Amino acid sequence: MESTNQSKSVSLAAKIVRYLLGLMFLVFGLNGFFNFMPMPPMEGAMQTYMDGMVASAYFLPLLKICQVLTGVLLLTGMYVPLALSILLPITLNIVLLHAAIDPSGLGMGVFVFVANVFLIWVNKESFKGILTR
Repeated sequence: MESTNQSKSVSLAAKIVRYLLGLMFLVFGLNGFFNFMPMPPMEGAMQTYMDGMVASAYFLPLLKICQVLTGVLLLTGMYVPLALSILLPITLNIVLLHAAIDPSGLGMGVFVFVANVFLIWVNKESFKGILTR
């Protein structure tokens, strides 16, 4: 009985985390195109990093498309393992970027990375094939 309750709790937590992560990436991805939440002023290494992304002319739009796509997939529950696979390097980059040059955003970066890893763990059956030797 307790195992069933734990299973239901994990399932509920996974659903909540999936919706939160999906909503975050959908909103921030769309913001990259429509700028409805202006970016705070940046300086130093963070400004240099963002200037490089903007100057590349393809990387930032591609990143935002990936964020919107994965946000929609997580919110609809379709192709969740694919969405999590696309998001893993993005969330890891968020953590590393903030750890290296902008510690003020590290908390949110750790949250999205841990949420991503948690959802991968919950969906571990879907990843067994790629983790087999």
